Amino acid sequence: MDAFYASVATRDRPDLDGRPVIVGGGGRGVVLSANYLARGSGVRSAMPMTRARRLCPDAVVIPPDFALVEQVSGSVMALFRQVTPLVEAVSLDEAFLDVSGAARRLGTPEEIAERLRSVVHDEQRITCSVGVAATPVVAKMASRHAKPDGVVVVPSGEVTAFLHPLDVGELWGVGERTREQLHRLGLFTVGDVAHTPVQTVQRALGGVLGARVHALAWGVDGRVVTPQSGPHAPERSTGADHTFDRDVDDPDVVATELLRLSARVTGRLRSAGLAGRTVTLRIRFADFTTITRSRTLPEATDVTVEVHRTALALFRGLGLQRARLRLVGVRVEGLVPRSQVHHQLQLGEREHGWSEAERAMDRATRRFGASAVRPARLVRHTG
Repeated sequence: MDAFYASVATRDRPDLDGRPVIVGGGGRGVVLSANYLARGSGVRSAMPMTRARRLCPDAVVIPPDFALVEQVSGSVMALFRQVTPLVEAVSLDEAFLDVSGAARRLGTPEEIAERLRSVVHDEQRITCSVGVAATPVVAKMASRHAKPDGVVVVPSGEVTAFLHPLDVGELWGVGERTREQLHRLGLFTVGDVAHTPVQTVQRALGGVLGARVHALAWGVDGRVVTPQSGPHAPERSTGADHTFDRDVDDPDVVATELLRLSARVTGRLRSAGLAGRTVTLRIRFADFTTITRSRTLPEATDVTVEVHRTALALFRGLGLQRARLRLVGVRVEGLVPRSQVHHQLQLGEREHGWSEAERAMDRATRRFGASAVRPARLVRHTG
């Protein structure tokens, strides 16, 4: 998808046509997405909001609507599965499709790509860009060159002609540090890497990474499209983070924020029909040091109270004693379909508990809005 969060946020806002838009948290949060007008000023995803505002002071800043984004993502992935069951969702806004079995029914890969772009635009009113190639890595790189709102096809016989003029930083998996290491060797293009002995690249990057980068420089990619099971292609985990406007050292404030994040995460789980066994706490200190702690539960859950209780126990177990925190996060991993979870009642336990209560809350919020029902502890913080 093109500028996915920003496209979803603005598709029903004609008043934002022709204006730079940034989607992200306020204060010291980061940019989740920016439309192409804002990108023209240098704004990029994951950039601190303070810097983004300096680069593009005229931008309209919109908070993300995660529920809407996930809804649109699910609809787009469902469209993909109408073309082929071999769909590998790698994020909310990106997927690999193996269409080798669909050509007889739907035409050439390029025709399939154009059809998908048309349907996504008609049904979701957002645009996407498609790369077509014989391997996932080349298709990924082609999709970058198709942006925004285009298609780039790389035939099998033209892979090296497409790859070799590109900067080495465009190779999938080559980050800034790896790019700098290759530049120090005098390797600036993908072609430079391809025509350098693999042993030389391995000495610079290490055996495994060096061999992989060298193979990718020739378009050799051993991976295949691996579809997830289930109608919604569930992720292996889901989580939420919050960056405080100012460093926080009050345990009560942290506990409240962990509750809010736990509610957001479990709401997503229930919406997707999932539950998870492992709760992970993420903490970032004022000096940007980041740590994580995890705990695996006896059975998978989608209940806010249980996730929050576990995250809070992990936090208290750190014994931070008023340490200044910049960010906290909660993640639930080891996801399984909720239908596979069969809770065994304990002696004296109520037949109906938090799980049923939270589902009733979900029904109320769907009907009356997100602020209709929420934990009392969050009322004064979100009202």
